Amino acid sequence: MAVERTDPYRKFRYRVEVEGIQQAGFSEVSGFDASLDVVEYRNGNEVITPRKLPGLAKYGNITLKWGVTDSMDLYDWISECVQGKVTRKTVTIIAIDEEGQDVATWQIIEAWPCKYTAPDFNATASEVAIENLELAHEGMTRTK
Repeated sequence: MAVERTDPYRKFRYRVEVEGIQQAGFSEVSGFDASLDVVEYRNGNEVITPRKLPGLAKYGNITLKWGVTDSMDLYDWISECVQGKVTRKTVTIIAIDEEGQDVATWQIIEAWPCKYTAPDFNATASEVAIENLELAHEGMTRTK
């Protein structure tokens, strides 16, 4: 019988896989959420409290942040989209436990880049230069 874990996993141990793209580590992944619109409906002969029905499912855009390296793969992906060649990819976010084992995954379906932000530069700063890529998508599933 498997022992169920009661301690939560840490948010700083993860990796990101983008179908067909090799990229160095990401410093932050944020924005993945799902929600359902609520549609209120009431027949004229019913009580004054409306029924609530499920509407459209919506998914928030995912933002990936990483330190600038020689890799151009993610930039090339949005560059192709800007030129009208939108390629949708599966993106997988994987939580890792203290032993280095994959413990939970979120798969982002039909993702494509909708916004790119280049790093800010400042001669008096000592931070790492960070690139941002925002991904629109059509669904999310969680496994494990």
